[in-house]
Amino acid sequence: MTDTTTERDLRVVVLGAGMAGILAGINLMKQGYRNIAIYEKADRVGGTWRENTYPGLTCDVPSHHYTYSFERNPDWTRHLPPGAEIQQYFERTAAKYAVNEIIQFKQEATAAKFKDGRWYLDFDSGHSDIADVLIAATGVLHKPSYPKIEGADSFTGDIFHSARWDHSVALEGKRIGIIGNGSTGVQIVSALAGKVAKLKHFQRTAQWIMPVENGYFSEQERAAFQDPAALEEAMQTELYKASVEQYTQAITDQESEGAKQLAEACLNNLEQSVKDPELRERLRPDHTPLCKRLIFSPDYYQAIQHPNSELLTDGIERIEPQGIRTRDGQLHELDVIVFATGFHADCFMRPMTITGRNGADLEDFWQDHPKAYLAISMPDFPNLFMLNGPCGPIGNFSLIDIAEHQWHYIEQLLARLRSGDCREIAPSHEVMNSYESKRVAAAKETVWFKGGCVSWYLDKNGIPASWPWNFSHFVELMSEPDWQAFGLEAPAQNRAQVAAELT
Repeated sequence: MTDTTTERDLRVVVLGAGMAGILAGINLMKQGYRNIAIYEKADRVGGTWRENTYPGLTCDVPSHHYTYSFERNPDWTRHLPPGAEIQQYFERTAAKYAVNEIIQFKQEATAAKFKDGRWYLDFDSGHSDIADVLIAATGVLHKPSYPKIEGADSFTGDIFHSARWDHSVALEGKRIGIIGNGSTGVQIVSALAGKVAKLKHFQRTAQWIMPVENGYFSEQERAAFQDPAALEEAMQTELYKASVEQYTQAITDQESEGAKQLAEACLNNLEQSVKDPELRERLRPDHTPLCKRLIFSPDYYQAIQHPNSELLTDGIERIEPQGIRTRDGQLHELDVIVFATGFHADCFMRPMTITGRNGADLEDFWQDHPKAYLAISMPDFPNLFMLNGPCGPIGNFSLIDIAEHQWHYIEQLLARLRSGDCREIAPSHEVMNSYESKRVAAAKETVWFKGGCVSWYLDKNGIPASWPWNFSHFVELMSEPDWQAFGLEAPAQNRAQVAAELT
């Protein structure tokens, strides 16, 4: 047990009050840290679930697995959680654990500089702070990506990004154009089909779609879930873990049984769901399943076959005042255009200016592509730890689960700083380079690289910027830091345990 009389009173600053920032705040308070601040650029918690409010917004992780392990939610209404319910869950959890009391809203960090062993922070409001430890919980997908289409400014109707949905625009009786067919575009089309005058979906690249059911939990089920034991049984945790492992094995080995089963399920979904052979071929992807982030949908194929829906695959020439002109010369007259075109996945803490030890510039370190040792820490940026940082696991599974494993790792690093064992923790350049070399080599063996597609998983060099190993390997690495990577000996209790095992 740590002697609290000798503990350092660390000032810990967390950037972001989304899922990961709330998690960090709760755990810091649980572990007895008192000198904590969370800074959030918006006016409330929630992160991506606060920002995104488009019709049909749904998480593709089963509801009961998209919760903190210590705060299960028995009140989900559907098998896949709707976005509004997820936002309510985070707001409720932040209030329950008093996280709101340590959050300063409408404070966007603009700069962080490491000087004399501490982080000096500046904010757009003019506020400043000094931290011993900086936790970046800024999220991955938070800066919308707008397509470069000629004439977008000339459109006389309503035009906006899916992450900036304009709810003042009435959709009933309107002609709607959706640009983009990732998960967001698919969900919007599914939600609006049959509810508007005309729905046109502009597809650049066909996507594989995994069939999934999204039914409602009955009142009896939700009542039963109030019993934690019944909820735990209903979660089928071991089955879920097995499915996640199968998914990551499919990514790393295209010849695995899991890869073949997932591919067959996607193919059967297309073949059995789309009646018109011409439409079916336009919806047939030209790449290996899982090469792009897999889309889960119970009803997109049905939605795109609605009499008022139309799939456009000729490519967009330009946007004109009255609508979108495709490359075949046809003008598609529209009242509303929605960019469901995703996000810049390489931002993380950007556009902050971050200066590390001896003047190290994060932009220089990330000049080739964003990178971090185990997606958490970087050389020359001591005591700066990231949740869901560069090249971490970001596939079709719960980022809450990912963040909890990462926090378990980070809290062990914090304990060394808190105890006074060391003043600065960061991996060496040699460790970082060795890790990155292995990660890149492994990434080139994944379906993301070999599957014949272009996706937002790829960095500017065409290398997948995601975790390239099995999920079980990630869990194993997160269980305890490799202390030598940080130039540290294992904690005394660990060394004693190893010695006992050897004798």
